[in-house]
Amino acid sequence: MLGRPAGSDAAAKLAPIAPPPIPAAPDKLPTAKLKVPAGFNIEVYAAGMANARSLAVGDKGTVFVGSRLVDKVYAIVNKDGKREVKVLASGLYRPNGVAFKDGTLYIAELSKVSKIEEVEDNLDNPPKPTVIFDKLPKDEAHGWKFIGIGPDNKLYVPVGQPGNNVLHDDDHGLIRRMNLDGSGAEVIARGVRNTVGFDWHPETKQLYFTDNGRDWMSEDVPEDELNRMTQVGDHFGAPFCLQGNIVDPEFGWGKSCSEYTAPVGLLGPHSAALGMRFYTGNMFPKAYKNVAIIARHGSWNRSKKVGGDVVIAKLNKDGTMKSLEPFITGFLEDNKYNGRPVDVLPMKDGSLLVSDDYNGAVYRITYGKQKMAGK
Repeated sequence: MLGRPAGSDAAAKLAPIAPPPIPAAPDKLPTAKLKVPAGFNIEVYAAGMANARSLAVGDKGTVFVGSRLVDKVYAIVNKDGKREVKVLASGLYRPNGVAFKDGTLYIAELSKVSKIEEVEDNLDNPPKPTVIFDKLPKDEAHGWKFIGIGPDNKLYVPVGQPGNNVLHDDDHGLIRRMNLDGSGAEVIARGVRNTVGFDWHPETKQLYFTDNGRDWMSEDVPEDELNRMTQVGDHFGAPFCLQGNIVDPEFGWGKSCSEYTAPVGLLGPHSAALGMRFYTGNMFPKAYKNVAIIARHGSWNRSKKVGGDVVIAKLNKDGTMKSLEPFITGFLEDNKYNGRPVDVLPMKDGSLLVSDDYNGAVYRITYGKQKMAGK
């Protein structure tokens, strides 16, 4: 609540939105309310996973699901034509981030990164995760982590700002990378307020990431950002410059936005843009090739909520954002949430998975003559 305007009844009513305490039953999921473009279909892929957040897929098709508010990492297993949800690990602390490479699952908790080797061969009796890096800050504010593995075969782990809008130390507001064994950690980007989703462009191999703007400045600014890292050491402005063109009224004195790397696109005010991936599959029409698919969790710091959807960011040849178009809508209805998308994950068959932490579910989007929504 730091920075909330005093004396404003409208602002006083705003607060982060807690999800229901238990995941929704499959027949209570909002698939019938969700809308996709003509030719696309949406169905429930798996349900019953409290606070389903980040997604990763194994070589054998196992889908791994992290969580933020509970202590579990889940595995969705295909068995005899049916999908089954298993608790892969429990007793973890904010295991939001999951990534997979060469048989090993990597898990990012609040202050450490762990791994489970040969995970798909041991789904029925998985070993406990082995810690490979434990030098991350323990701040709760923006402490949950995304994690990804880059084209350079390194782990990328962000650390958000330890509050809404703060002048912080050198251990916060950054993206770090390290070797797959946790060694060689280095900071590669700063000025990052809170990213909970990133991916590498399939052609340029440049890192793109969503970044959430500060609260309580106004209902319409700043917007969340889509950023691109072109060189190690890029500074993306926070907390001095917001959305690439607004000097922060608190910390921006004497600063200019020209000193920092500007976003390649803006993603809406308080929209909570989280998971993003480039679509490289062949199931969707050609217009979707190499576009960025972004899950906007939806606002809380706004009287009239925005986001609560999945959008398509198309890029220009120079890598900047050309357009932002709706892809899945209906999570937000009459200023209330039916669900809240968190992460997106293209699958080998070209379909797309979308996690929903509000309902504890994962949906599957296909194109063509497939199951229709709600069936």
